[in-house]
Amino acid sequence: MKMNDIKFIKNFQKMTNDAWLKGWHERNGGNITYRLTKEEVNEVKDLIDESAEYKSIGVKVENLANEYFLVTGSGKFIRNVAIDLEANVGIVKIDEAGENYKIVWGLINGAKPTSELPSHLMSHCVKYDQTGGKHRIIMHSHATNIIALTFVLPLDGVVFTRELWEMATECPVVFPSGIGVVPWMVPGGAQIAEATSELMKKHDIVIWAHHGVFCSGEDLDLTFGLMDTVEKSAEILVKVLSMGGKRQTISSQNFRDLARDFKVSISEEYLK
Repeated sequence: MKMNDIKFIKNFQKMTNDAWLKGWHERNGGNITYRLTKEEVNEVKDLIDESAEYKSIGVKVENLANEYFLVTGSGKFIRNVAIDLEANVGIVKIDEAGENYKIVWGLINGAKPTSELPSHLMSHCVKYDQTGGKHRIIMHSHATNIIALTFVLPLDGVVFTRELWEMATECPVVFPSGIGVVPWMVPGGAQIAEATSELMKKHDIVIWAHHGVFCSGEDLDLTFGLMDTVEKSAEILVKVLSMGGKRQTISSQNFRDLARDFKVSISEEYLK
C-alpha cells in the first residue's frame, strides 16, 4: 500500500485542497498538523523510517512524547499537497522527553516541517490535556475577513466573540467557548507559541492579529467546519460594517435562550 492510498491521508489532502479553494492559503501561507491515532500509526508502520536524527522543537511538550504528527512543510504551498504529497507533507515523531522531533516519512529533498511547529505542538499539548486526547487537529489559515477585522476591531477576544456571534445564529453553538486574540508578534518562535497555547486553554479559536487564525478540533471535518464558520461570520461582519453598521442584532437574552434550547454553555462574559 502507498501512503496516498490510506484513508486519513486522502482526507487530509481533500482538506488542504478545500482550504486552498477557499482562499485561506496563498502561496506558502498557513499550515496544518494532525496527530495520528494508534491505529493510523500501525497502518503506516511499514512506510515510515525511524532512522533519522532528532532535532529540537524549541519548546517542551511532554504529554506528546512518542506521538506521530502529519505536518505540512515549511515554505510549501498548500495547493500542492493534493498533487505531490511527499514533497509537501511529512510525518514527524516526538521523542520521549517531548523536546525533539524527527521526520519519519515525507518532506523529501531536505524539506522541513512548518516553521510554526512550536505553536502547533504547544496548542496540541494544551488540547490533549483539556479534551482527554480527543482534539487531534490544529489548523492555521490566513482567512481574509478575520485578518481584515483585526485592523478595525479592538484586539480583545470578548469583542471579537460577541461581534462574530451576532453575525450568524449558529455561531454560539459552533464555538461556545468564544475566541482568543493574540496581539501582533513575530511568528515561528516560542513567545507566540506560549501566547497561543495559553489562550487555547479557554478557546478552540485563536486569532493572530494582522496575520491569521488557529482552530483546534477533533477531526478534519470539524476543524475545517470551525474555520469556515468563523471566517463566514467575519465576512458577514465586514459587509455589515461596509453598509454603515448594524440597525438591529441578536440580543444577550436571545443568546441565553439559544444556549438553553441547544444545551450549550456560554459565558456571561460575552453577554454583558
